[in-house]
Amino acid sequence: MNLLDAMTAFVRVAELGSYTRAAEALDLSRTRVSRQVMELEDHLGVRLLQRTTRRLHLTEAGERYLLRAQGILQSLEEAESEVGSGASEMRGRLRLNGPMSFGTRHLAPLVARFMVEHPALEVRLDLNDRRVDLLEEGYDLAIRIGHLPDSTHVARRLTRCKLVLCASPGYLAEHGTPRRLADLERHRCLRYRPGGRGGEWQFVDSRFRVNGPLESNNGDVLTHAAEAGLGIAQQPSFLVTDSIREGRLVPLELEEAAPVLDVNGLYPARRHLPAKVDRFLALLADAWGDPPCWEHELGL
Repeated sequence: MNLLDAMTAFVRVAELGSYTRAAEALDLSRTRVSRQVMELEDHLGVRLLQRTTRRLHLTEAGERYLLRAQGILQSLEEAESEVGSGASEMRGRLRLNGPMSFGTRHLAPLVARFMVEHPALEVRLDLNDRRVDLLEEGYDLAIRIGHLPDSTHVARRLTRCKLVLCASPGYLAEHGTPRRLADLERHRCLRYRPGGRGGEWQFVDSRFRVNGPLESNNGDVLTHAAEAGLGIAQQPSFLVTDSIREGRLVPLELEEAAPVLDVNGLYPARRHLPAKVDRFLALLADAWGDPPCWEHELGL
């Protein structure tokens, strides 16, 4: 039995509450993970997990061992990162999550740069727009835009993102340019609908209910629709930079100011942040800038 591998398997099973999810996180078969945990129990001479048909429960000994094992594994990871840091090379695995459209444009290129700089590093990058559970799903870091719910995670602000009202030149020529919130009542508004909610646009001091021919849970869909002249969209600045620069969309200014959202790096609360996460966060903050590069070039 490899004690370190068995300890890692036990910790992942205990944290995720499932052999199957632990096996996925470790890229092992469920059978292999189960065998490692049983071998660890035989080695220690105690039962660590109580297995029922519905869920797993830590025994009293399992709870004590989990705390110790988590500390040992974290110390080993930090030791590897510190050695790698001294050699300007990160090692181990970095598990990342981010929003789909933002991740494709502004996260993926920096992941590639980081991997070129640290070829011994293994990265898993998942892009989706749902709120993932970092601990349960095994992520080291998630990039989040906007309000963060209260949690046990730690957030580091990296940059900002302004919400921009925009429409095509053709739409504005036909329907006019809105100047006040009330003017939006007579316009076709393209609505972003995250998580089953939509129909309201956010401003600094208020929210305004809008109506229009299209709603979607994906910002790229709304950007294409706005370029086609189907209506006005309220989009995060990173989605419409190219469209505004190339004249396909025109930014609109109302009397009510547009909100500015924070772009945060979110990671599990730990006594020490792994060096690979800390260095990657520093890369993101430096590359994006504040105000961000995608707004600075357009004067937004």
